[in-house]
Amino acid sequence: MNIIEDNEYAEVSYDADLKLGKIIWKKKTPTEEYRHAFTTLLEFSKTHDVDNFLSDIRNQGVVAPENRKWFESEMLPKAIKAGLKRAGSVFDGNVFKKYYMNMIIKVSNKFGMPLKLFNSEAEAIEWFKSFEE
Repeated sequence: MNIIEDNEYAEVSYDADLKLGKIIWKKKTPTEEYRHAFTTLLEFSKTHDVDNFLSDIRNQGVVAPENRKWFESEMLPKAIKAGLKRAGSVFDGNVFKKYYMNMIIKVSNKFGMPLKLFNSEAEAIEWFKSFEE
């Protein structure tokens, strides 16, 4: 894993073998920091293949509706245009996070991009590996 950025809110990293961009959220994140983590990875994808994306939201806290809408209307389309093929999220089943993820899954389905929920990072990695040529 190559650490792209690590701050008090999130760790953004990349695994070249899996072409995997990953964000591990550390705590409730203000709007600016939420968007910064995604845009950091999007910028990185301009020079590296990022086919897969994994977000570990277990410690993220509740995401504000305006951030979710920004992710759906701006970030997700840009990531798909940049080459993102599939995404996964590790989460703990919290009812607010489930609502957040269900909304994002609906939008990703409109783009024809698979997005799955996982109980662990290991499960997600196995799923990403199943797509390797």
